[in-house]
Order: sequence, then structure tokens, then C-alpha cells
Amino acid sequence: MVAPAIERGMRMEQLFSPFRIKSLELKNRIVLPPLASFLTDANGGISDATVEHYRRRAAGGPAMVIMEACAVTPEGVVSANQPRLADDAAIEGVRRIARAIKSEGAVAAFQLHHAGRQTSARVIGRKPLAPSHLPCPSIRGEVEPLEVEGIQRLVDAFASAAVRGYAAGFDLIEIHGAHGYLINQFLSPFSNVRRDAYGGDVDGRTRFAVEIVREIRKRLGPDYPISFKISAQEFVPDGLTVEACIPILQRLVSAGVDAVQVSAGNDATPEWICQPMFMGKACLADSAAAVRSALQIPTMAVGRINDPLTAERVIQSGKADLVCIGRGLIADPEMPIKAREGRLDEIRTCIACNTCMQSIFRKGRLECLVNPSLGRENEMQIIPTDTPRRLMIVGGGPGGMNTAWVAAKRGHDVHLFEKRKTLGGQLVPGSKTAYKREMQSLIRFQKKQLDLNGVICHLGCEVTPEMVAAFTPDAVVLATGSKPILPDVEGIRSEAVVTFDAVLNGGEMQPGPVVIIGGGATGCEVAWHLSRTGCAVTIIEMTAKIGRGLEAMTKRMLLRALEAADVRILTGHTLVKIDHSGVTAADAAGKKIRLAAAQVVVAIGIKADNRLQQAVETMGYETHVIGDCLEPRDAKSALYESAVLARRL
Repeated sequence: MVAPAIERGMRMEQLFSPFRIKSLELKNRIVLPPLASFLTDANGGISDATVEHYRRRAAGGPAMVIMEACAVTPEGVVSANQPRLADDAAIEGVRRIARAIKSEGAVAAFQLHHAGRQTSARVIGRKPLAPSHLPCPSIRGEVEPLEVEGIQRLVDAFASAAVRGYAAGFDLIEIHGAHGYLINQFLSPFSNVRRDAYGGDVDGRTRFAVEIVREIRKRLGPDYPISFKISAQEFVPDGLTVEACIPILQRLVSAGVDAVQVSAGNDATPEWICQPMFMGKACLADSAAAVRSALQIPTMAVGRINDPLTAERVIQSGKADLVCIGRGLIADPEMPIKAREGRLDEIRTCIACNTCMQSIFRKGRLECLVNPSLGRENEMQIIPTDTPRRLMIVGGGPGGMNTAWVAAKRGHDVHLFEKRKTLGGQLVPGSKTAYKREMQSLIRFQKKQLDLNGVICHLGCEVTPEMVAAFTPDAVVLATGSKPILPDVEGIRSEAVVTFDAVLNGGEMQPGPVVIIGGGATGCEVAWHLSRTGCAVTIIEMTAKIGRGLEAMTKRMLLRALEAADVRILTGHTLVKIDHSGVTAADAAGKKIRLAAAQVVVAIGIKADNRLQQAVETMGYETHVIGDCLEPRDAKSALYESAVLARRL
């Protein structure tokens, strides 16, 4: 689970070489792209948490930090918590961010944005603006096609916002022309069906963007660096392609663009905007290479570049001049420093779970599965304890490991007990499917922290109440996790029945058809895993849909993969019984169906494994319960609970 020796010893000379955009000096090739944090107040105001978020990222060593998209008008926001540069009153707030970034030695940049049709009347209090009558495919709802007068008003709004960003002290401006937002909507035939001067051919569709660039260049002068972000592929009928983007970008360069960030996706293909685990690393680097070759201007690559080795390869191969590492610097803001010092095993690697994207739209704030301190940096500092204690951590899953090393780093004497011979808990089977193997990096990171902070690990050691008494701890933390639930049906104890964790831990499967009981996240993952081994797989799910619990982008791709693998899916069916040759299920009306099965995999859920709790509490020990053994949830919850607990023990 560590990088191969040849890669671990790779000298990242290209990644840490300097670069210039016009007269702007960049100390290395790493850029934090504009990734929404929504750590602002309900009117987009800049809070102390916003400033600290950017200061921490800049302190970690990237060359440039681009502030998240700032709306140029009130109706251009995607969320009430989006920052904006719509009037002069916003200057002082964003100036605080520019100062914080520059104080840590990074170049401070900002991005200008208008959502266009990709927002809702609920957010902005009116119909969204759009180039055409076509609504947003994902949000839907009526839109208001822009008249020429409205277009000119927006050109002025972009340029006025650019002047405000310049006044706030930012060193570079980026114009957001990607991801299905307003400028992208004008550029693409997928969303622009106008027949006037702002539609039709490439000149018409590019006119709005060109006018914005020219007006910004006019107001800021010839020397101020301007970058443009584009979706070079939209993956929809009539959408942009790399080939189609070249003439668009040529026109923008002529208008005054100095650099380009090459992204992908739009409102109909969001999985290409924030690529999930299914996508390969550096999956858009070839697009960046094509743009760089055609334009010969500084080019930034983005898309699943989540570790310094991948970043170095992109630069070494000449595919891009700069690499955008967004989620990677959310997961570990110190990645550049650690990479430069050769401490690759200490990097908390982004696993592309998309918890960050899911959280900002569901909870209105940025969260990270692997980094529970995100957005809580001040309150989550690791402060040495004045009263060192002897701690017994029972369970070597993510919660137990995280509690152990953080507590040890504070100065406690920490012993971690795990009944298996390996650490990782549910992360071990959870990272066995091909597209989830990067989750093993989280186990690797936690193991390294245990070692660095002197935690004593007792593996292959199942704790009993007698062992607790003999150990005489000052406090016990129970992180014993969970165990699979078995349905109470005839035949459930048959030899043909196995649980999902047994399958994912490498258990031997019988040849022949497989029936999976449960179509939630785990059932779907197991189905895909077994289908890749050649098994004929059927999923039985009692609800109307499968994939419950999967992150949205991962779900889109996994369900497509199941369909491509001919996995049979029976929703609205309940398991009735299991016998020597298969299973019987019934629909809501009681109609039964017979399915042949050489093996039956149960994946209907988990229950807390809290057998030790009552005994330890009865013995009078200070006892804390975290993770699945408190209540079955997910790794993010376990890591957050453990991070909080370890800081107050």
C-alpha cells in the first residue's frame, strides 16, 4: 500500500521547478483550483473560517491558490453561500483572502462566474438567465433567454468584478467558462440554439466570452494575467469536444487570455466535473496536452490528479505546464511540502469519494471523509495534554486508528488492540473492488501515523473483559465496528450463504450463478466485483431502487457498469427462502420467483458489534464508544467522532 520503490525515490524536479505566466512568478507547478467551500455566510460574506481555509491551503506549499468562483451578479449564484464580487462592498472581504494567501508565499488568484441556467428560482428568487430557452437538464424549471441588452450588462458585470478583484490584491483572474455555467452555455451548441450574433457558428457562440475578455483586458491593462477555464469535452450530443474547443480558445487568446485550465463536463455530465473513484488518475491530461500543443500558451491540467507522483508524470510528459490539485489539497493541505521533503507515506491522499461535493450541496458546507479537520482547523488543533493517560483503544478500523494516533500525538500512552492480524477494519473489504482500491491509501496513512506517534499495536488479539482489567487503562475507547446482518429466513445457515465481507476479503466462490440479497451501496459493489470475475449475478432488493447510500457521481457510473455487465436486478422483491439449488423471492403482491444460485451473498446491512461495552462500563472504567459499534454509519462519521474524541481525552 506504499508507492513502489522506484516511484517513491522519484525526484520531482519538474513538479517543483519554477514557472511564469507573463511576469507572474510561480515557485512550482502546483495550483489549487477554485473548488467551492461555501464557508461564507448566507449572503456570501467572507468569514474568519473562509480566510483560514485559504491560508492553510496556501501554507502547504502550492505555487498558486485560486479562490473559489465569485458571482458577478446576485442572480448568478448557485448558492446563497457563494462568494461574490457584484459590488464594491465585497472588496474588503475578498481582500482578506488575497492577503492570507500571499502571506504564505503563494500567488493569489480569483475566479469570476455566473451560473446562468444552472441555478434555481428558489436560490435567486427569479427565473435563471440563459442563452436560449433550453432549461438546465439537472435542475429543470423555466429560464429567461437573454436579450442583447442583458448580455451587454453581463459583460460589464464581469469586467467590473474583475476590477474589484484586482483592487483586492489578487495577482491573476480566471474566467469560469466551463461546467455548464453561463459562459459555457453560450460556447456549446448543446445549450446555445440562438440564431443571432451570439449563437450559430463558432464566432457567434464565442462572442460573449470574447467580449468579456476584451473588456477585462481594456480595464486592467496589457500586463495583468488572465486565465480561462473551459470544458474541453462535455460528453453529450452536440457538446464541446477537444477539437471544437481549439478554435474557441484561439479566439480567446487573441482577445487577451494568457493561460487555460482544461476541464470537462457540464450540467448533464457532472461525473466529469468532479470525477469519482471510477475515473482513472489524470483522466483529462490528454485533453490538456492537445490544447497545449495547439495554442502554445500556459496550460493547466485538472481531473483526478490527487498525488504528487501523478502530478510529476503529467509535467514530465509535457501534457501540461501546471497541475491543478483540488480535492488532494482539501484532503491534505500540506501535500506539496510533504512531497518536496520526500514524505510521501505521510500524505493523506484524496480517495475521490466525492464527500466534498456531496456535502456542499446537501449540507451547505465543505466536508472531507479523510480530513475531519476541514473547515474546523482552529477548533481541531492537536494540543499536547497536561495529563498523560494510559489509553486502551479496542478496534483497528478507521475510528480506532485515528483516535489512537491523535491521542498519542498529544502525549498519551496509547495501546491499540485489533482481533484481526491486519489493521483497517471495514476499510479492508471496502477497498477490494477495483474502483475503490485507492481507499487503501487511507489505511496506509493511518498506519504511518500510528508508527510516527509511537502507538503500540496488538494485532491478532481479541479483547475480553479480563484483558481490560489486567491492562488497567485510565480510559477505554471501543471502536469494535460492526458485523453483517443476516435475514431470518429458511436456509440462511446454508453453506451456500456468505456475507459481503467474506467475498470482498477474498473468500472462495463456488462456480455458477450468484444471487446477492440487498441492492444498497455494498450489494451493488459486490455485484460489480463478482461480475468482473465472470459470475452471472442477480441482485434482489426489497425497495424500488438500488444504489441507496452511494455518492451521486459514483452511483451514476456504477449503475451503468452493472447494466453493461448484464447484472440482473429485481427491485421490489423480498427474500423468502434459500435451499440447496437457489433462492425464492416474492414481489409486493406475493408472487414468487425462483432463482438458481450456486452462492448467495447477503448484503442487507450491518449492526453494531458492542459486546464489550456493558462489561467494561460495569467494571467502572471510563468508556467511550465511537464508529459503527455506536451506530452503523460510514467511515466519515467514524473519523470525525474519533478526531473530536482524541482531542478531548
